[in-house]
Amino acid sequence: MSKMHEITEKEIERAIVFCPLEKGTDTEYQFAEIERLCFSAGMEVVKIFSQGLDAFNRRTIMGKGKLDEIRAFLKENPCDTLVVDFQLTGSQLRNLSDELGVKVLDRILLIIDIFALNAKSSEGKIEVKLAQNRYLLTRLSSLQGSFGRFGGKGAGMRGPGETKLELDRRKLESEIITLQAEIEKIKKARRQNKILREKNGIKSVVLGGYTNAGKSSIFNLLTRENIYADDKLFATLDTTSRRLFLGDNQFCLLTDTVGFISKLPHELVESFSATLEEVASADLVLHVVDVADKFFEKNIEITNKILDDLNATKNRIVILNKCDLLQKPIEIKENQILFSVKKKTNLEKLKELIKTRLAD
Repeated sequence: MSKMHEITEKEIERAIVFCPLEKGTDTEYQFAEIERLCFSAGMEVVKIFSQGLDAFNRRTIMGKGKLDEIRAFLKENPCDTLVVDFQLTGSQLRNLSDELGVKVLDRILLIIDIFALNAKSSEGKIEVKLAQNRYLLTRLSSLQGSFGRFGGKGAGMRGPGETKLELDRRKLESEIITLQAEIEKIKKARRQNKILREKNGIKSVVLGGYTNAGKSSIFNLLTRENIYADDKLFATLDTTSRRLFLGDNQFCLLTDTVGFISKLPHELVESFSATLEEVASADLVLHVVDVADKFFEKNIEITNKILDDLNATKNRIVILNKCDLLQKPIEIKENQILFSVKKKTNLEKLKELIKTRLAD
């Protein structure tokens, strides 16, 4: 396996984005999120196009007029990639690529690609490879011959070990079975560790939240570790656990996990089931929020829904991180605490709160 891939300036791709809009969509939020996803995958977004889903075209997802508009734009402004903020079929990916002459990624492949960039542990690489194979297998007949048409490099073409993506059904099916068996081994080991922790009275605390809210930075501050953190979506992918000392000879096990995002792809939920089980089995969830983000309330909503879907404990502390960047006071609700990694605001108060919640 290769070391984590780092995007160099030469690899930055020029991309255009197409957003199909559902009725009632918060377009500002959707545009901002997909642009940050592209940035995290090493792409510069040149322009965002959008169209209501009422103009849906089964063949290319967008109407003929919009397709002509994008084709004309690309003629004057050459780009490497079209990113579609939607889940596409294999035929839709191929048809759009044929029509526009550029590489096409949908939302799922874009997120999988970011995960591939950031997977460092063997577990993370197994989970990413499983997600890639599942994605490819369901689109195999339509994608044959498509991959590699645009150089076989850049976003959507990466994977654990930087190996060439093989579009062979039997090979993919065989790999999926092997990878699923590896995931089950990881789950079994985690469950055994959980039983041992419970037997020894060790509580489990998990950091969760919308991606790039500062979970890893808080983890480093609380545990005096130095795990990787960056101002990109899904910069930290791998699960890391350390002892967190709470004083009075008390400690818990603190775990940093993958961040969440709206419309989390089903392929990733299934492939990262071992990681997400860590969240579901915790005694306490530290829900980290970037309170300086203008969309922080929406991000809280998204995270709460995912945590509820995972059947995570209702024992949660909402950490309103980056409070030093707030321009005006905000209402602090029950079970919320203002926090700043940079200023170490409320560090001891948070530890006391954790101790209290674990004792309840």
